[in-house]
Amino acid sequence: MKISNYIPFYKRNINLALPVVISQIGQVSVSLIDNIMVGHVGTTELAAASFANSVFMIGMLFGMGITFGITPLVGGAFSTKQHNEVVKWLKNGIFTHLFAAFVLFALMTGTYFLLPFMGQPEAVIELAQPYYLLLCLSYIPFMLFFSVKQFLEGIGNTKISMHITITANIINIILNYLFIYGKFGFPELGLNGAGIGTMGSRIIMPVLFFFYLIKVRAIKRYFIEAHKEFFNKKRIIELLKIGIPIAFQIIVEIITFSIGAIMMGWLGEVPLAAHQIAIGLASTTYMISLGISQANTIRVSHQMGVKDFKSLKIAAFASTHLVLVFMSLMGLIFILARNLLPFMFTTDMEVIKIASGLLIVAAIFQVFDGLQVVMLSTLRGMADVKLPMLIAFLAYLGIGIPVSYVMSFTFNIGPQGIWYGYLAGLGTAGILFYFRFRKILGKKTKKRVIN
Repeated sequence: MKISNYIPFYKRNINLALPVVISQIGQVSVSLIDNIMVGHVGTTELAAASFANSVFMIGMLFGMGITFGITPLVGGAFSTKQHNEVVKWLKNGIFTHLFAAFVLFALMTGTYFLLPFMGQPEAVIELAQPYYLLLCLSYIPFMLFFSVKQFLEGIGNTKISMHITITANIINIILNYLFIYGKFGFPELGLNGAGIGTMGSRIIMPVLFFFYLIKVRAIKRYFIEAHKEFFNKKRIIELLKIGIPIAFQIIVEIITFSIGAIMMGWLGEVPLAAHQIAIGLASTTYMISLGISQANTIRVSHQMGVKDFKSLKIAAFASTHLVLVFMSLMGLIFILARNLLPFMFTTDMEVIKIASGLLIVAAIFQVFDGLQVVMLSTLRGMADVKLPMLIAFLAYLGIGIPVSYVMSFTFNIGPQGIWYGYLAGLGTAGILFYFRFRKILGKKTKKRVIN
């Protein structure tokens, strides 16, 4: 297909994706900013932040995955102008997501008591435990924000979430500055100050949503009408049937990275701190690709709603082109600036040396990470979630983790060996998701022609 056919889709996808990208950068920036500011307190503090965030992210991303289930359902109804369906999905979606949030909050809080048994240095555990509890307290307001965010994205509104995320990040930086370093008479709390900053910024997010809903009449009417609707068991089950497989797919991937962080802790505080720097930088570029991919889910779900499979294919591949070009450029920057980027986080030369080596591996897996996230977003837009979950399990836990362990501890490659496992898992997932998309698209196109 000629490149000229893709140009209108590039423009539409970028316009839709830009606010989502900024919002996604904002989500990962919370922990990235914490790491940068905490890293200047000490290496042990940075290692504790790495460990606590690795554990917390499992529950956080599982909950986010459940909220993702509402987007294709709302998107399909919105594209075909079924207003009542959109309202009903909103009512049942928020209820489902909040119920899941309270269940996950209880499980995550209980995990606090398991932290000392995860093989980390005693000094790291001592600092990580109170910080982890503060992260847990931020969870329910964060889930409420994400529930509304995913609904709004389903109806094509991506700007409100962007504005809220930017505001929340500014609040996070201010609170971090005050409480980490003890400025303007506030107590100097170090890592716990970062936890207070994160908690405060996440509490403000759903509060800001409330003010937007009062102000924006076009959005307000959905919530007014949703308040009058009844809960529907079938809709709740449908939301969970899509959301839970997405959540498990995400959790399998994050568990892979969390297990990698735990294995890195076995190598010592310095490798763990270096790992947190490299993963923080890689997560930033990933979140930009994730933002493009989430916009792609919206576009695909809308095309699915009207059964325009030709436009669906072009939109999906347009997003794929954007992501692969971006990730390739970021990979090049990682290689060229690998000795400079770690200085944003620490001046410990031992940590910087290891981090620079990890960034070389990150530069390579960036491309595969981009491929897997954009192909997966396309499948989600088509409501194909069960087999991708199994593919993720095979790629990340069946291939990625064993490769990490063997490379690092059998062949004694060290920290980079763990990241070679990441590369193997992401590469396998990206390729398999691509072939899954081609197969599903072929079936739907053939069925449309026959009908």
